[in-house]
Amino acid sequence: MAVLSGLEPKMVFDYFERLCAVPHGSGNTKQISDLCVGVAEALGLRYRQDAVNNLIIWKDASPGMEAAEPVILQGHMDMVCAKAPDCTKDMAKEGLDLATDGEWVWAEKTSLGGDNCIAVAMILAILADSSLVHPPLEAVFTVDEETGMDGAFALDCSDLKGRQLVNIDSEDEGIFTVSCAGGVRTDCYLPAQKEPLTGETCCKIVLSGLRGGHSGVDIDKGRCSANQLMARVLYSACQEIPGLRLSALAGGEFDNVICPHCEAVAAVPAAEKEKLFAFVESFAVSLQNEYTGCGEKGLSLTCEAAGADTALSAAATMQALRLLMVLPQGVQEMSYDFPGLVQTSVNQGVLRLEEDGLHVTASIRSCIASQKAMVLQQVQAAAALAGAEVSAHSDYPGWQFARESALRERMLAAYRALSGKEGEVEAIHAGLECGLFVEKLPGLDAISLGPDLRDVHSINERLNVASTARVYELVRRFLQDSAAAR
Repeated sequence: MAVLSGLEPKMVFDYFERLCAVPHGSGNTKQISDLCVGVAEALGLRYRQDAVNNLIIWKDASPGMEAAEPVILQGHMDMVCAKAPDCTKDMAKEGLDLATDGEWVWAEKTSLGGDNCIAVAMILAILADSSLVHPPLEAVFTVDEETGMDGAFALDCSDLKGRQLVNIDSEDEGIFTVSCAGGVRTDCYLPAQKEPLTGETCCKIVLSGLRGGHSGVDIDKGRCSANQLMARVLYSACQEIPGLRLSALAGGEFDNVICPHCEAVAAVPAAEKEKLFAFVESFAVSLQNEYTGCGEKGLSLTCEAAGADTALSAAATMQALRLLMVLPQGVQEMSYDFPGLVQTSVNQGVLRLEEDGLHVTASIRSCIASQKAMVLQQVQAAAALAGAEVSAHSDYPGWQFARESALRERMLAAYRALSGKEGEVEAIHAGLECGLFVEKLPGLDAISLGPDLRDVHSINERLNVASTARVYELVRRFLQDSAAAR
Protein backbone atom coordinates (compact mmCIF):
# COMPACT_ATOMS: atom_id res chain seq x y z
CA MET A 1 0.00 0.00 0.00
CA ALA A 2 1.26 3.46 -0.87
CA VAL A 3 2.51 5.36 2.18
CA LEU A 4 1.00 8.69 1.06
CA SER A 5 -2.30 7.31 -0.27
CA GLY A 6 -4.38 9.04 2.40
CA LEU A 7 -3.02 12.53 1.75
CA GLU A 8 -4.68 15.31 -0.23
CA PRO A 9 -4.40 16.44 -2.94
CA LYS A 10 -4.37 12.77 -3.81
CA MET A 11 -3.08 13.13 -7.37
CA VAL A 12 -0.16 15.32 -6.23
CA PHE A 13 0.96 12.91 -3.53
CA ASP A 14 0.44 9.89 -5.79
CA TYR A 15 2.83 11.40 -8.32
CA PHE A 16 5.22 12.50 -5.56
CA GLU A 17 5.42 8.94 -4.22
CA ARG A 18 6.05 7.57 -7.72
CA LEU A 19 8.86 10.08 -8.23
CA CYS A 20 10.43 9.27 -4.87
CA ALA A 21 10.42 5.54 -5.72
CA VAL A 22 13.23 6.03 -8.26
CA PRO A 23 16.73 7.41 -7.59
CA HIS A 24 17.16 11.00 -8.78
CA GLY A 25 20.20 12.61 -7.26
CA SER A 26 21.97 15.26 -9.31
CA GLY A 27 23.74 13.60 -12.22
CA ASN A 28 21.49 10.55 -11.95
CA THR A 29 18.24 11.72 -13.55
CA LYS A 30 17.63 9.43 -16.50
CA GLN A 31 15.18 7.20 -14.61
CA ILE A 32 13.04 10.02 -13.23
CA SER A 33 13.04 11.85 -16.56
CA ASP A 34 11.86 8.66 -18.28
CA LEU A 35 9.14 8.25 -15.65
CA CYS A 36 7.83 11.71 -16.52
CA VAL A 37 8.02 10.86 -20.21
CA GLY A 38 5.83 7.86 -19.44
CA VAL A 39 3.26 10.13 -17.80
CA ALA A 40 3.24 12.40 -20.85
CA GLU A 41 2.75 9.44 -23.16
CA ALA A 42 -0.05 8.02 -21.01
CA LEU A 43 -1.80 11.39 -21.16
CA GLY A 44 -1.28 11.67 -24.91
CA LEU A 45 0.75 14.88 -24.57
CA ARG A 46 3.52 16.12 -26.82
CA TYR A 47 6.95 16.23 -25.21
CA ARG A 48 10.65 16.73 -25.88
CA GLN A 49 13.36 15.04 -23.84
CA ASP A 50 16.90 16.21 -24.51
CA ALA A 51 20.28 14.51 -24.25
CA VAL A 52 20.88 15.59 -20.64
CA ASN A 53 17.36 14.48 -19.52
CA ASN A 54 15.63 17.86 -19.44
CA LEU A 55 11.99 17.45 -20.39
CA ILE A 56 9.33 19.77 -21.82
CA ILE A 57 5.68 18.66 -21.97
CA TRP A 58 3.02 20.66 -23.83
CA LYS A 59 -0.70 20.64 -23.08
CA ASP A 60 -3.15 22.50 -25.30
CA ALA A 61 -5.50 25.04 -23.78
CA SER A 62 -8.96 24.07 -22.56
CA PRO A 63 -11.60 24.40 -25.32
CA GLY A 64 -12.35 28.06 -25.94
CA MET A 65 -9.15 29.20 -24.18
CA GLU A 66 -6.81 28.80 -27.12
CA ALA A 67 -6.23 32.56 -27.41
CA ALA A 68 -4.99 32.87 -23.83
CA GLU A 69 -1.29 33.55 -23.24
CA PRO A 70 0.68 30.32 -22.58
CA VAL A 71 2.04 29.70 -19.08
CA ILE A 72 5.31 27.90 -18.34
CA LEU A 73 5.26 25.76 -15.19
CA GLN A 74 8.78 24.83 -14.08
CA GLY A 75 10.68 22.79 -11.52
CA HIS A 76 13.77 20.61 -11.35
CA MET A 77 13.91 16.83 -11.04
CA ASP A 78 17.19 16.30 -9.20
CA MET A 79 17.68 16.23 -5.44
CA VAL A 80 20.52 16.52 -2.95
CA CYS A 81 21.22 13.02 -1.61
CA ALA A 82 21.96 13.17 2.12
CA LYS A 83 21.71 10.22 4.46
CA ALA A 84 22.31 9.35 8.09
CA PRO A 85 25.64 7.71 9.03
CA ASP A 86 23.88 4.41 9.80
CA CYS A 87 21.80 4.40 6.60
CA THR A 88 22.73 1.53 4.27
CA LYS A 89 20.62 2.73 1.32
CA ASP A 90 22.39 3.20 -2.01
CA MET A 91 20.73 6.43 -3.12
CA ALA A 92 22.21 6.05 -6.60
CA LYS A 93 20.19 2.87 -7.11
CA GLU A 94 17.29 2.90 -4.63
CA GLY A 95 14.24 5.05 -4.02
CA LEU A 96 13.31 6.70 -0.74
CA ASP A 97 11.52 5.27 2.27
CA LEU A 98 8.71 7.78 2.75
CA ALA A 99 6.88 8.41 6.00
CA THR A 100 4.10 10.73 7.17
CA ASP A 101 2.18 11.67 10.27
CA GLY A 102 -0.51 13.40 8.22
CA GLU A 103 0.99 16.83 8.86
CA TRP A 104 4.46 16.39 7.40
CA VAL A 105 6.10 14.06 4.89
CA TRP A 106 9.71 12.95 5.23
CA ALA A 107 12.06 10.13 4.22
CA GLU A 108 13.52 7.74 6.76
CA LYS A 109 17.25 8.39 7.32
CA THR A 110 17.67 10.37 4.07
CA SER A 111 16.82 13.70 2.52
CA LEU A 112 13.33 13.87 1.01
CA GLY A 113 13.96 15.67 -2.26
CA GLY A 114 10.85 17.79 -1.80
CA ASP A 115 13.24 20.33 -3.24
CA ASN A 116 12.13 20.04 -5.96
CA CYS A 117 10.11 16.93 -6.77
CA ILE A 118 7.02 18.37 -5.13
CA ALA A 119 7.02 20.89 -8.01
CA VAL A 120 7.27 18.09 -10.55
CA ALA A 121 4.43 16.24 -8.83
CA MET A 122 2.19 19.33 -8.78
CA ILE A 123 2.83 20.02 -12.45
CA LEU A 124 2.17 16.42 -13.47
CA ALA A 125 -1.09 16.52 -11.50
CA ILE A 126 -2.12 19.72 -13.33
CA LEU A 127 -1.32 18.12 -16.68
CA ALA A 128 -3.45 15.10 -15.72
CA ASP A 129 -6.41 17.16 -14.45
CA SER A 130 -9.09 17.09 -17.14
CA SER A 131 -11.44 19.28 -15.06
CA LEU A 132 -9.11 22.28 -14.88
CA VAL A 133 -9.81 25.21 -17.20
CA HIS A 134 -6.42 26.54 -18.26
CA PRO A 135 -4.45 28.38 -20.96
CA PRO A 136 -1.85 26.58 -23.10
CA LEU A 137 0.64 24.94 -20.73
CA GLU A 138 4.35 24.31 -21.15
CA ALA A 139 5.77 22.12 -18.37
CA VAL A 140 9.54 22.39 -18.07
CA PHE A 141 11.45 19.90 -15.93
CA THR A 142 15.19 20.55 -15.64
CA VAL A 143 18.03 18.46 -14.25
CA ASP A 144 21.10 19.07 -12.09
CA GLU A 145 19.89 22.35 -10.62
CA GLU A 146 21.55 21.51 -7.31
CA THR A 147 25.03 21.22 -8.83
CA GLY A 148 25.11 24.43 -10.85
CA MET A 149 21.85 24.63 -12.82
CA ASP A 150 23.48 22.62 -15.60
CA GLY A 151 20.15 21.45 -17.01
CA ALA A 152 18.78 24.97 -17.37
CA PHE A 153 22.04 26.07 -18.99
CA ALA A 154 21.75 23.27 -21.55
CA LEU A 155 18.03 23.62 -22.25
CA ASP A 156 16.98 24.67 -25.75
CA CYS A 157 14.13 27.13 -25.21
CA SER A 158 13.50 27.94 -28.87
CA ASP A 159 10.18 26.08 -28.99
CA LEU A 160 8.77 27.64 -25.81
CA LYS A 161 6.04 30.15 -26.64
CA GLY A 162 5.14 31.26 -23.12
CA ARG A 163 6.38 34.50 -21.64
CA GLN A 164 4.93 33.83 -18.19
CA LEU A 165 6.96 31.54 -15.93
CA VAL A 166 5.75 30.06 -12.64
CA ASN A 167 8.74 28.45 -10.94
CA ILE A 168 7.75 26.20 -8.01
CA ASP A 169 11.16 26.04 -6.29
CA SER A 170 10.63 28.24 -3.23
CA GLU A 171 10.19 26.91 0.28
CA ASP A 172 7.84 29.22 2.18
CA GLU A 173 4.14 29.45 1.43
CA GLY A 174 2.91 32.99 0.91
CA ILE A 175 6.36 34.34 0.07
CA PHE A 176 6.81 35.08 -3.63
CA THR A 177 10.32 35.48 -5.00
CA VAL A 178 10.67 38.03 -7.80
CA SER A 179 14.41 38.54 -8.10
CA CYS A 180 17.61 36.60 -7.50
CA ALA A 181 21.33 37.06 -7.81
CA GLY A 182 23.43 35.96 -10.70
CA GLY A 183 26.96 34.89 -10.08
CA VAL A 184 30.39 34.11 -11.38
CA ARG A 185 33.29 32.24 -9.81
CA THR A 186 36.84 33.50 -10.08
CA ASP A 187 40.21 31.81 -9.67
CA CYS A 188 43.03 34.20 -8.87
CA TYR A 189 46.57 32.84 -9.21
CA LEU A 190 49.74 34.62 -8.13
CA PRO A 191 52.88 32.75 -9.22
CA ALA A 192 55.40 32.35 -6.40
CA GLN A 193 58.16 29.91 -5.53
CA LYS A 194 59.17 28.78 -2.09
CA GLU A 195 62.82 28.87 -1.07
CA PRO A 196 64.73 26.92 1.62
CA LEU A 197 64.63 28.33 5.11
CA THR A 198 67.89 29.68 6.51
CA GLY A 199 67.64 29.05 10.22
CA GLU A 200 64.30 30.77 10.86
CA THR A 201 61.80 29.58 13.44
CA CYS A 202 58.37 28.50 12.20
CA CYS A 203 55.07 29.23 13.92
CA LYS A 204 51.55 28.01 13.08
CA ILE A 205 48.86 30.68 13.32
CA VAL A 206 45.26 29.43 13.52
CA LEU A 207 42.16 31.61 13.14
CA SER A 208 39.08 29.57 14.08
CA GLY A 209 35.70 29.54 15.82
CA LEU A 210 33.89 31.69 13.26
CA ARG A 211 30.31 30.91 12.26
CA GLY A 212 30.81 30.84 8.51
CA GLY A 213 27.63 30.41 6.47
CA HIS A 214 26.24 30.62 2.95
CA SER A 215 27.81 33.41 0.92
CA GLY A 216 24.42 34.41 -0.45
CA VAL A 217 22.11 34.01 2.53
CA ASP A 218 24.48 35.01 5.34
CA ILE A 219 26.85 37.52 3.73
CA ASP A 220 25.01 40.47 5.33
CA LYS A 221 24.94 39.12 8.88
CA GLY A 222 28.31 40.50 9.93
CA ARG A 223 29.98 37.10 9.80
CA CYS A 224 33.72 37.29 9.44
CA SER A 225 35.75 35.62 6.73
CA ALA A 226 38.68 33.77 8.26
CA ASN A 227 40.55 34.21 4.97
CA GLN A 228 40.17 37.98 5.06
CA LEU A 229 41.08 38.23 8.74
CA MET A 230 44.12 35.98 8.33
CA ALA A 231 45.41 38.25 5.56
CA ARG A 232 45.07 41.15 7.95
CA VAL A 233 46.82 39.27 10.76
CA LEU A 234 49.76 38.33 8.55
CA TYR A 235 50.07 41.75 6.92
CA SER A 236 50.10 43.40 10.34
CA ALA A 237 52.63 40.84 11.58
CA CYS A 238 54.91 41.70 8.65
CA GLN A 239 54.83 45.34 9.70
CA GLU A 240 55.92 44.31 13.20
CA ILE A 241 58.47 41.73 12.00
CA PRO A 242 59.69 42.80 8.53
CA GLY A 243 61.54 39.56 7.79
CA LEU A 244 58.46 37.32 8.15
CA ARG A 245 58.13 34.69 5.41
CA LEU A 246 55.00 32.75 4.55
CA SER A 247 55.40 28.97 4.42
CA ALA A 248 51.82 27.73 4.35
CA LEU A 249 48.33 29.19 4.06
CA ALA A 250 45.01 27.34 3.81
CA GLY A 251 41.43 28.42 4.41
CA GLY A 252 38.01 27.32 3.21
CA GLU A 253 36.70 24.46 1.08
CA PHE A 254 33.99 26.06 -1.08
CA ASP A 255 33.78 29.39 -2.89
CA ASN A 256 30.15 29.91 -1.78
CA VAL A 257 30.81 29.40 1.94
CA ILE A 258 32.06 32.19 4.20
CA CYS A 259 35.34 30.73 5.45
CA PRO A 260 35.18 29.90 9.19
CA HIS A 261 38.76 28.59 9.66
CA CYS A 262 42.16 29.52 8.26
CA GLU A 263 45.69 28.35 9.12
CA ALA A 264 49.08 29.77 8.23
CA VAL A 265 52.68 28.85 8.91
CA ALA A 266 55.06 31.79 9.16
CA ALA A 267 58.86 31.76 9.43
CA VAL A 268 60.61 34.48 11.42
CA PRO A 269 64.17 34.98 12.64
CA ALA A 270 64.69 32.91 15.78
CA ALA A 271 65.17 36.05 17.85
CA GLU A 272 61.71 37.29 16.80
CA LYS A 273 59.74 34.18 17.82
CA GLU A 274 58.51 35.55 21.14
CA LYS A 275 57.64 38.84 19.50
CA LEU A 276 55.41 37.00 17.03
CA PHE A 277 53.70 35.07 19.83
CA ALA A 278 53.06 38.31 21.71
CA PHE A 279 51.80 40.01 18.59
CA VAL A 280 49.29 37.23 17.85
CA GLU A 281 48.05 37.25 21.43
CA SER A 282 47.52 41.01 21.32
CA PHE A 283 45.89 40.94 17.88
CA ALA A 284 43.47 38.25 19.07
CA VAL A 285 42.20 40.64 21.73
CA SER A 286 41.71 43.35 19.11
CA LEU A 287 39.73 41.05 16.80
CA GLN A 288 37.56 39.77 19.63
CA ASN A 289 36.82 43.34 20.62
CA GLU A 290 35.84 44.21 17.06
CA TYR A 291 33.64 41.23 16.23
CA THR A 292 32.09 39.85 19.41
CA GLY A 293 29.27 42.37 19.05
CA CYS A 294 28.26 40.96 15.66
CA GLY A 295 27.95 37.44 17.03
CA GLU A 296 31.44 36.05 16.44
CA LYS A 297 31.87 35.17 20.12
CA GLY A 298 33.84 32.04 19.30
CA LEU A 299 36.60 33.85 17.40
CA SER A 300 40.00 32.44 18.31
CA LEU A 301 43.48 33.40 17.13
CA THR A 302 46.36 31.26 18.39
CA CYS A 303 50.04 30.70 17.69
CA GLU A 304 52.17 27.63 18.31
CA ALA A 305 55.53 26.21 17.24
CA ALA A 306 55.60 24.44 13.90
CA GLY A 307 58.02 22.93 11.43
CA ALA A 308 58.70 23.71 7.78
CA ASP A 309 61.57 23.50 5.30
CA THR A 310 60.64 26.17 2.75
CA ALA A 311 58.83 29.50 2.54
CA LEU A 312 58.26 32.39 0.17
CA SER A 313 60.83 35.13 0.24
CA ALA A 314 60.01 38.16 2.36
CA ALA A 315 59.33 40.15 -0.83
CA ALA A 316 57.03 37.46 -2.29
CA THR A 317 55.27 37.19 1.05
CA MET A 318 54.46 40.90 1.04
CA GLN A 319 53.32 40.73 -2.59
CA ALA A 320 50.88 37.93 -1.73
CA LEU A 321 49.58 39.65 1.39
CA ARG A 322 49.09 42.99 -0.39
CA LEU A 323 46.95 41.17 -2.96
CA LEU A 324 44.85 39.52 -0.24
CA MET A 325 44.42 42.82 1.58
CA VAL A 326 42.96 44.62 -1.46
CA LEU A 327 40.80 41.86 -2.95
CA PRO A 328 37.15 42.82 -2.27
CA GLN A 329 35.23 40.80 0.31
CA GLY A 330 31.69 40.91 1.62
CA VAL A 331 28.75 43.18 0.80
CA GLN A 332 29.49 45.66 -1.99
CA GLU A 333 26.04 47.20 -2.58
CA MET A 334 22.61 47.05 -0.95
CA SER A 335 19.33 47.01 -2.84
CA TYR A 336 17.22 50.14 -3.24
CA ASP A 337 14.13 48.17 -4.26
CA PHE A 338 14.30 45.81 -1.26
CA PRO A 339 15.68 47.58 1.82
CA GLY A 340 17.92 45.24 3.79
CA LEU A 341 18.65 42.99 0.81
CA VAL A 342 22.19 42.54 -0.45
CA GLN A 343 22.38 43.49 -4.11
CA THR A 344 26.05 42.77 -4.83
CA SER A 345 28.68 40.82 -2.90
CA VAL A 346 31.88 38.84 -3.20
CA ASN A 347 33.21 35.99 -1.06
CA GLN A 348 36.85 34.92 -1.08
CA GLY A 349 35.92 31.38 -0.11
CA VAL A 350 39.04 29.28 -0.73
CA LEU A 351 42.64 30.28 -0.05
CA ARG A 352 45.68 28.07 -0.68
CA LEU A 353 49.43 28.55 -0.89
CA GLU A 354 50.55 25.75 -3.21
CA GLU A 355 53.97 24.83 -4.56
CA ASP A 356 53.40 27.01 -7.63
CA GLY A 357 51.99 30.03 -5.81
CA LEU A 358 48.92 31.56 -4.20
CA HIS A 359 45.41 30.50 -5.27
CA VAL A 360 42.21 32.33 -4.28
CA THR A 361 38.75 31.19 -5.38
CA ALA A 362 35.83 33.57 -4.97
CA SER A 363 32.09 33.78 -5.61
CA ILE A 364 30.69 37.05 -6.95
CA ARG A 365 26.92 37.64 -6.78
CA SER A 366 24.57 40.37 -8.00
CA CYS A 367 21.05 40.62 -9.37
CA ILE A 368 22.32 43.39 -11.66
CA ALA A 369 24.62 42.22 -14.44
CA SER A 370 26.60 45.46 -14.65
CA GLN A 371 27.48 45.32 -10.94
CA LYS A 372 28.53 41.69 -11.18
CA ALA A 373 30.84 42.76 -14.00
CA MET A 374 32.11 45.68 -11.87
CA VAL A 375 33.21 43.43 -9.01
CA LEU A 376 34.89 41.06 -11.45
CA GLN A 377 36.79 44.06 -12.83
CA GLN A 378 37.87 45.02 -9.30
CA VAL A 379 39.24 41.51 -8.73
CA GLN A 380 41.02 41.62 -12.09
CA ALA A 381 42.49 45.08 -11.38
CA ALA A 382 43.78 44.09 -7.95
CA ALA A 383 45.30 40.94 -9.40
CA ALA A 384 46.95 42.81 -12.27
CA LEU A 385 48.65 45.23 -9.87
CA ALA A 386 50.11 42.26 -7.99
CA GLY A 387 51.16 40.40 -11.14
CA ALA A 388 48.47 37.75 -10.69
CA GLU A 389 46.12 36.12 -13.19
CA VAL A 390 42.32 35.80 -12.96
CA SER A 391 40.05 33.32 -14.72
CA ALA A 392 36.25 33.44 -14.51
CA HIS A 393 33.91 30.46 -14.86
CA SER A 394 30.47 29.13 -13.84
CA ASP A 395 28.88 32.42 -14.89
CA TYR A 396 25.10 32.49 -14.48
CA PRO A 397 22.71 35.41 -14.92
CA GLY A 398 20.75 37.21 -12.25
CA TRP A 399 17.06 38.00 -12.29
CA GLN A 400 16.57 41.72 -11.87
CA PHE A 401 13.41 42.92 -10.14
CA ALA A 402 10.70 44.02 -12.59
CA ARG A 403 8.97 47.03 -11.10
CA GLU A 404 5.92 46.27 -13.24
CA SER A 405 4.70 42.67 -13.56
CA ALA A 406 1.22 41.61 -14.64
CA LEU A 407 2.04 38.03 -13.68
CA ARG A 408 2.99 39.05 -10.15
CA GLU A 409 -0.19 41.07 -9.69
CA ARG A 410 -2.40 38.19 -10.85
CA MET A 411 -0.63 35.69 -8.61
CA LEU A 412 -0.90 37.99 -5.58
CA ALA A 413 -4.59 38.56 -6.34
CA ALA A 414 -5.18 34.81 -6.52
CA TYR A 415 -3.36 34.32 -3.22
CA ARG A 416 -5.38 37.09 -1.60
CA ALA A 417 -8.65 35.58 -2.82
CA LEU A 418 -7.79 32.11 -1.54
CA SER A 419 -6.10 32.95 1.77
CA GLY A 420 -7.54 36.32 2.74
CA LYS A 421 -3.96 37.49 3.30
CA GLU A 422 -1.47 39.60 1.44
CA GLY A 423 1.43 37.75 -0.10
CA GLU A 424 4.97 38.80 0.73
CA VAL A 425 7.21 39.71 -2.18
CA GLU A 426 10.93 39.05 -1.74
CA ALA A 427 14.21 38.95 -3.56
CA ILE A 428 17.07 36.63 -2.64
CA HIS A 429 20.83 36.97 -2.84
CA ALA A 430 21.23 33.48 -4.26
CA GLY A 431 20.69 31.84 -7.62
CA LEU A 432 17.48 30.47 -9.13
CA GLU A 433 16.87 28.95 -12.54
CA CYS A 434 14.54 31.89 -13.25
CA GLY A 435 17.58 34.01 -14.08
CA LEU A 436 18.55 31.67 -16.90
CA PHE A 437 15.02 31.56 -18.30
CA VAL A 438 14.73 35.35 -18.18
CA GLU A 439 17.97 35.57 -20.16
CA LYS A 440 16.92 32.93 -22.71
CA LEU A 441 13.35 34.17 -23.23
CA PRO A 442 13.28 37.94 -23.85
CA GLY A 443 10.24 39.60 -22.32
CA LEU A 444 9.68 36.79 -19.81
CA ASP A 445 7.64 37.66 -16.70
CA ALA A 446 8.48 35.30 -13.84
CA ILE A 447 7.67 34.45 -10.24
CA SER A 448 8.82 31.72 -7.85
CA LEU A 449 6.67 30.13 -5.13
CA GLY A 450 6.29 26.87 -3.25
CA PRO A 451 4.90 25.06 -0.20
CA ASP A 452 6.51 24.97 3.22
CA LEU A 453 9.68 22.86 3.17
CA ARG A 454 12.02 22.67 6.13
CA ASP A 455 15.66 21.62 6.51
CA VAL A 456 16.12 20.91 2.81
CA HIS A 457 19.28 19.09 1.68
CA SER A 458 19.45 17.29 5.03
CA ILE A 459 18.13 14.09 6.61
CA ASN A 460 15.66 16.27 8.52
CA GLU A 461 14.00 17.59 5.36
CA ARG A 462 10.20 17.59 5.56
CA LEU A 463 7.27 18.80 3.47
CA ASN A 464 4.09 20.24 4.97
CA VAL A 465 0.96 18.48 3.72
CA ALA A 466 -1.60 21.25 4.24
CA SER A 467 0.71 23.84 2.70
CA THR A 468 1.17 21.63 -0.35
CA ALA A 469 -2.60 21.49 -0.81
CA ARG A 470 -2.94 25.27 -0.54
CA VAL A 471 -0.11 26.04 -2.96
CA TYR A 472 -1.42 23.50 -5.45
CA GLU A 473 -4.84 25.14 -5.31
CA LEU A 474 -3.19 28.54 -5.72
CA VAL A 475 -1.48 27.47 -8.94
CA ARG A 476 -4.75 25.98 -10.23
CA ARG A 477 -6.59 29.21 -9.36
CA PHE A 478 -3.93 31.28 -11.11
CA LEU A 479 -4.25 29.17 -14.27
CA GLN A 480 -8.03 29.44 -14.26
CA ASP A 481 -7.78 33.23 -13.86
CA SER A 482 -5.16 33.38 -16.62
CA ALA A 483 -7.45 31.52 -18.99
CA ALA A 484 -10.35 33.83 -18.17
CA ALA A 485 -8.19 36.93 -18.67
CA ARG A 486 -7.37 36.16 -22.31
